[in-house]
Amino acid sequence: MSPAEAHAGGTGWFPAFGSRAGHTAEASGPASHDGGPDNGPYLICLSYAGGTASVYRGWQRELTTLGWRGRVVPVQLPGRGLRLRERPYTSMRQLSEAVAGAVADRFLPCDYSLFGHSMGALLAYEVACALRRGGAAAPRHLFVSGSRAPHLYGNRADHGLSDDELFRFVADLGGLGPEPSVGGAYFRQRLPTLRADLRACDGYRWQPRPPLPCPVTAFSGAEDQLAPESDVEAWRPYTSGSFLRRHLPGGHFFLNGPARSVLLREVRAELGRTPSGPGPGCAARPLTPSRNSAWAY
Repeated sequence: MSPAEAHAGGTGWFPAFGSRAGHTAEASGPASHDGGPDNGPYLICLSYAGGTASVYRGWQRELTTLGWRGRVVPVQLPGRGLRLRERPYTSMRQLSEAVAGAVADRFLPCDYSLFGHSMGALLAYEVACALRRGGAAAPRHLFVSGSRAPHLYGNRADHGLSDDELFRFVADLGGLGPEPSVGGAYFRQRLPTLRADLRACDGYRWQPRPPLPCPVTAFSGAEDQLAPESDVEAWRPYTSGSFLRRHLPGGHFFLNGPARSVLLREVRAELGRTPSGPGPGCAARPLTPSRNSAWAY
């Protein structure tokens, strides 16, 4: 558990990193949704394999500074942070249905958008599809970052690498940060969760379905070996709305580097171009989609 997570407060899918626009999480304390969804809009954020909700710490403050009046909602998946004792999912289908159920319970039918990086992008897409299957509104906008298109998954077996091989794989992608010795110790603590996440990605097989009606913005990294530019461009047919791709400097984890400020300006610009209110195809009443809580073991 990182120091940020240890002091975050809050449990479950939505820890207290997000707060109402204009108030930092540190100042306002845990965001409460006990009384049902508030006015939004929400930007629901999903992290990469092995990552935690703290990846998006600071986004609320930065987007508010850029003039966005909404709430950043990082999602904490099982097996990390304050959910460390929970078993991580190894099935993308079951994970996406669980996240979709949590989103429906807390935030629908309010205005929401989805952002995901790497595995989080694939998960964000599947969450949107799961909500659509239940008749819910599409997200106002889908942001996919550092991820090849869904139909390009299923041709890797990274979860089967040895510990040393997996360490080198993550290090080569830049996932250990500027101090590999410190990042390495942290990496080994997260190894079981990372391996479970990779199993979910490696076992994923895209099922043909209609494109989403919402706009999609895709971010690619100039030096990203895992999701090269052409594989990110392949997201284009996944929307019947507008598609925009932004090519940023950096490797696979460009959202943690200097390109982060550029990425957030792009996110803010797209959110500003999107009218507020319920997303495309909004249901007339709040929805609780069917969900499968069984583990894929």
